[in-house]
Amino acid sequence: MSSLAFILILFSALMHALWNLLVKRSKDKTAFIWWMFCVSGGIFNLLLPFCPEPFPPPSTRVLLLGMAGAACFVGYHLFTGRAYREGDLSMTYPLAQTAMVYVPLWGVLLLGEHLSKPGVAGILMIVVGAYCVQLRSFSLDEVLRPFRSFGDPSVQAALAAGFIYSVGAVIDKTGVSSYHPLYFTYVLVMYMFLFMSCNLMRPVHRGRILAEWRQSRLLILLSGPIMMGSFLSFRYGLNLAPMSYAVLVRQVSLLIAVLIGIIFLRETCGRIRLASAMVILGGVFMVRMG
Repeated sequence: MSSLAFILILFSALMHALWNLLVKRSKDKTAFIWWMFCVSGGIFNLLLPFCPEPFPPPSTRVLLLGMAGAACFVGYHLFTGRAYREGDLSMTYPLAQTAMVYVPLWGVLLLGEHLSKPGVAGILMIVVGAYCVQLRSFSLDEVLRPFRSFGDPSVQAALAAGFIYSVGAVIDKTGVSSYHPLYFTYVLVMYMFLFMSCNLMRPVHRGRILAEWRQSRLLILLSGPIMMGSFLSFRYGLNLAPMSYAVLVRQVSLLIAVLIGIIFLRETCGRIRLASAMVILGGVFMVRMG
């Protein structure tokens, strides 16, 4: 992985952790995320005329990739939200991270990526750290507990979230490799905004959008450019690096989230979370060296 790709992905991880912090501080998470895309999409449209290169007409293939990628990432958010809402976080969170297992497999099998031995070791460390970060103890019973409840709807939702995210990552990599990363990000963001708007138009969500604006307008205005920075920097980095490395290195956002929780939210940081974060950091270093 080149230095530029590594820096871009680390910056994306920082921005990702920051916008997740803002979502955590909001009242209505679904409406808040819609507002984030509304603001970031608005900024995107305002800046497009000032881009140094004209917007290349997207082919049917690019539009289909953007639509499919957006559907995967929106589906990931919906499945993750359901898993967290209905299940025990310490059980569902690790399973939602199973995308980290699929991504290297898809990279090698579908994209023809080649991984070095230090890179593979780093990937394994990141997967272990991401899985363990919400466990309540390091006992074998606790480590295996999430896999003993496959009949639980929240567990099924978490596993679905992990799988659908990995599919979206393959589509994302294909898109930025065949079309300008800036403009593919634009297509992706517009489709995600469209899909989330359709979801919020259902009668059950009536009144939630304006209520969240009145409640969290400052956080919304901050979140838009932060999320746009996360999206753009990651896709530029993804264009320069193997998907297997890029997606997993971005998991350093978990380490950043732990630090944010300690410093700004005054959360207690158990030994498991701290140890898991250090394992992720070690894995990121191995990937960089590999």
